[in-house]
Amino acid sequence: MPCTMVVGGFWGDEGKGRIIAYLAEHDNPRLVARAGVGTNAGHSIVFQGEVVGVRQIPCGLVNPTARLLIGAGVLVDPMIVLEEIRRFGVGDRLGIDERCAIIEESHKLVDKTDEHLKKYIGTTGSGSGPAQVARVSRKACLARDVPELKRYLADVPLELNEALDRGEEVLIEGTQGFGLSLLYGTYPFVTSKDTTASAFAADVGLGPGRIDEVVITFKTFTTRVGEGPFPTEISQEEAEARGIVEYGVVTGRRRRVGLFDFELAKRAVMINNATQVALTGIDRIDPGSRGKTRYEELGEEAKRFVEKVEDVVDVPVTFVSTSPEPGHIIDMRAEKL
Repeated sequence: MPCTMVVGGFWGDEGKGRIIAYLAEHDNPRLVARAGVGTNAGHSIVFQGEVVGVRQIPCGLVNPTARLLIGAGVLVDPMIVLEEIRRFGVGDRLGIDERCAIIEESHKLVDKTDEHLKKYIGTTGSGSGPAQVARVSRKACLARDVPELKRYLADVPLELNEALDRGEEVLIEGTQGFGLSLLYGTYPFVTSKDTTASAFAADVGLGPGRIDEVVITFKTFTTRVGEGPFPTEISQEEAEARGIVEYGVVTGRRRRVGLFDFELAKRAVMINNATQVALTGIDRIDPGSRGKTRYEELGEEAKRFVEKVEDVVDVPVTFVSTSPEPGHIIDMRAEKL
């Protein structure tokens, strides 16, 4: 379909980067646009054979022909975005909406020293929350005010809408997860704005009717970085016994681990109006399914889990990731849709 969006269904870290990178390579979208909060969220992808974390540039960068865009709703840290431009060599195909608000050093300082944010909420310290406050207060500096960013400025809504009018493929990257939404998450232990499909569409300047497919991503187990309610949480000892030890892309903090949350998944599907489900980490459910690339090759335990997810959320599972390797993704869209 012309416009596909990928969102997270839990508390982030669901493996969205892996699914986005797969779509960017296999569906060959003309444009890939990043939505979401800002540098407090990172996507892990494999780029030129190396696992890297991307905090500003769309991880659709794995497609060397795609135009890469950062929507107006995304906060931009000039130091980080310029470093990623240099690191990944994407300056000639990147567009930053001139209306993006800027994360300043003063915002990072507040984020790292404010007792409420640092100790109670468990913020990442990226400066994203204080930068949002500056934007709401009409005091924010915008991308168009930063000389170093001028060569990358773009009108993201215009580019995306004109591409869709021409029938070109567009991919929208959501960040973080539904459980961290400022509106629908576990308030106050949430991020600084809404993280649902509707908000992501607004971030990049698309009306709701422009989104054809919403792929919601779930891991077969849940993880969470920072404080806040976690209904299915298990002890670190049990997580280690299951072979699950993970760390946040941005913070480097060890992730808390829980069982798959079917109630949260059902609500996330409803509010995001998801049309497809991507499941990552199926090898954690059934180690014998690790690395498989066809659905019929999955073990019976893995298949039963996929079927249960579909029964509960009433949306087809169209992608199943069977290992962290980028090529180990089962794409079932042809038979499911």
